Amino acid sequence: MVELGRRIRRFGVWIRRGGTERAIAGSGLAVLLLAVFITVSLWGRERRLVGPSGGAVVDLTLLENADEKGALCLDGSPPGYHVQKGFGSGSDSWLLHLEGGGWCNSVESCTERTMTRFGSSRYMEREAFVGILSNIQSENPDFYNWNKVKVRYCDGASFAGEGETEVQNGKKLYFRGLRIWKAIMQDLLLKGLENAKEAFLTGCSAGGLATFIHCDDFRALLPKEVTVKCLADAGFFIDEKDISGKRTIRSFYNDVVRLQNVGKNLPKECISRMEASQCFFPEEIVNNINTPLFILNSAYDSWQVQHILAPEESDSQQLWRKCKMNIHDCDSSQIEVLQGFRNALLKDLREFQKNSNGGMLINSCFIHCYSMTSNTWHSLDSPKVNNKTIAEAIGDWYFNRREVKDIDCPYPCNPTCVEPIY
Repeated sequence: MVELGRRIRRFGVWIRRGGTERAIAGSGLAVLLLAVFITVSLWGRERRLVGPSGGAVVDLTLLENADEKGALCLDGSPPGYHVQKGFGSGSDSWLLHLEGGGWCNSVESCTERTMTRFGSSRYMEREAFVGILSNIQSENPDFYNWNKVKVRYCDGASFAGEGETEVQNGKKLYFRGLRIWKAIMQDLLLKGLENAKEAFLTGCSAGGLATFIHCDDFRALLPKEVTVKCLADAGFFIDEKDISGKRTIRSFYNDVVRLQNVGKNLPKECISRMEASQCFFPEEIVNNINTPLFILNSAYDSWQVQHILAPEESDSQQLWRKCKMNIHDCDSSQIEVLQGFRNALLKDLREFQKNSNGGMLINSCFIHCYSMTSNTWHSLDSPKVNNKTIAEAIGDWYFNRREVKDIDCPYPCNPTCVEPIY
């Protein structure tokens, strides 16, 4: 997700492997090219891993007339998305998923993203639809036959930037996240979304943050009689000090917001009373959302532990090196710190718990993102809370089968948690 630490602030190339987004950093052209190679090869490995589950592989659709609309990836290429048509009882239902992939906080780091799928559609390929996007009923019981869309992420600011074009070594950078959001939504409306009877906006990680930002925007696209709800998966990043007492994540968000002029697209009530960068945190956004929203997060989100709680620059002696990669390797004092991190998350969610239309599941597994892999979404080995898989709990909430405000017991009490995924 976010580039943190001395090297990460400078170079920030992000990958997502098996549900965990990690930073690859380096210096010099050789290391940069190696990082890009690893990004592409690991993405390919992820696709090979998920493909055998039976999920359909869906072609990429590039946005037409992207130049005219000003909706461009960081490198100026057209943004894209994947569409899988619904069938049967799901023919009039739509599920949209916003891809995650971190952020860039400088001209240099954004330039480097242009050499990856997180900054250019030139590196995007077909996608295997698994987890919440699967068309197999046993893997995705409530949404398998819906129209499903995966919106690719290539702007570096959670589809919220609207800054000036920058030039780096003669190469232009385009900060057009908000225009990408608007243009793709309009394109999808013309392709059938406007006729939806129910719609579900979802997103994972940086895409989960984008879901917080755009949930009410999505609701406004459709008639009032349409059932519209949102799901933010692993997108509730918390504004907490790291183990050295620094506010590393707030400082990073400040750079992102300033570079891409994100502040103008954040809640006006919030930016009138605090720095715009603080309004980029979900805790400051969530209570202004009127559309029914479900928050899915781990209390020990592996990415947040690695990059918000114990970033490399604040762990010079590498005392947290093993713990932050595998919670089973944490000693008693580190577990105590992690329990404090969990308490901070629950405190931030206290007001949202009162929301009668909202849903919530705070799991205690050491995982980042649950909805985009079959083994964490819905399978025999999936994590469970109150004997329900993630998919079952969210389906219960979406279809009003029961109220879902589930908070898992503290680590290490849940035996259904899968092994940490790196």
